[in-house]
Amino acid sequence: MGDDRPSALEVRGLRVRFPAPDRHSPGVLAVDGIDLDVERGRIVALTGESGSGKSTTLLALAGLLPESAEVEGSVRLDGRSLLEMPEKERARVRGRGMGLVFQDPGGSLNPVVTIGSQIDEILSVHVALRGKAARAETEALLARCGIGHAREVADAYAHQLSGGLKQRAAIAAALAAGPSVILADEPTSALDATVQAQILDLLVDLVDSTDVALVLVTHDLAVAAAVADRIAVAYAGRIVEERAAPSLMTLPAHPYSLALREAALPFAANTAGRSARLPELPGRMPAAGGVGCPFASRCPLVFDRCRVDDPPPVPVADGWAACWRVGESLP
Repeated sequence: MGDDRPSALEVRGLRVRFPAPDRHSPGVLAVDGIDLDVERGRIVALTGESGSGKSTTLLALAGLLPESAEVEGSVRLDGRSLLEMPEKERARVRGRGMGLVFQDPGGSLNPVVTIGSQIDEILSVHVALRGKAARAETEALLARCGIGHAREVADAYAHQLSGGLKQRAAIAAALAAGPSVILADEPTSALDATVQAQILDLLVDLVDSTDVALVLVTHDLAVAAAVADRIAVAYAGRIVEERAAPSLMTLPAHPYSLALREAALPFAANTAGRSARLPELPGRMPAAGGVGCPFASRCPLVFDRCRVDDPPPVPVADGWAACWRVGESLP
């Protein structure tokens, strides 16, 4: 990925299938062979429309999918293979090595336990800090996440806090065990625009200051471009383009990435100031696991080969794209 930083997270050939109620059916393939590398001190954004497989990928990395889900491939955290571990061992490694931040901070915080007690417990289990030492570290974590009145927030319950404060507290909890990787699933989409920008700035600062690796799932390519070092564009359970953020935004190499970029441009926003949606394209996103390029049914550059042969990754500036007509997809 362009430098000598160690990869905190290495993903190879990740596939996720959910069983169908009918045992004679093959079930639903949600993730179809994703590869991903996330280095320490770097942010990788996983972006795409709803249904592209990005949130399922994140849950698979965290080991939080239902037991019925079939997960294949390799997920290595600091060199340790997570998918091959017994669940109890994986839970310990996950608790210490991965921090999780979700879209709804209220949903990830226990409503009947104070914020401070929740973070104290994480420190007790994973860092062996207890009592006054744990509480002092909890308040320091809250302050580090931009909470000026850390002691009052530590003594508060989630429902007593604004959305922005709850998300800052959730980020503090994710950092408490000193993880190698933070997995963040749409961490700003439930917040207003001003608070979104503050939370994104906080995440960037924390990555820079702690050398943690961050996987950011977002449907908004503009958000990805603003904070990420690299962007992986997901479509129908696959990555179709993965490049350095500036290169992808300047010259998208895949026609789907180009459509996402056009939606993210300032002039594409509507008059109410809301984020624009992906421009209308013919057809719908297909199920994962089909034949040929998954974007073929919606692509303005499609030709016969696209419908029958999977395009291989083609090297482009600062990364790659999987398209038979990479050169022609450039603006």
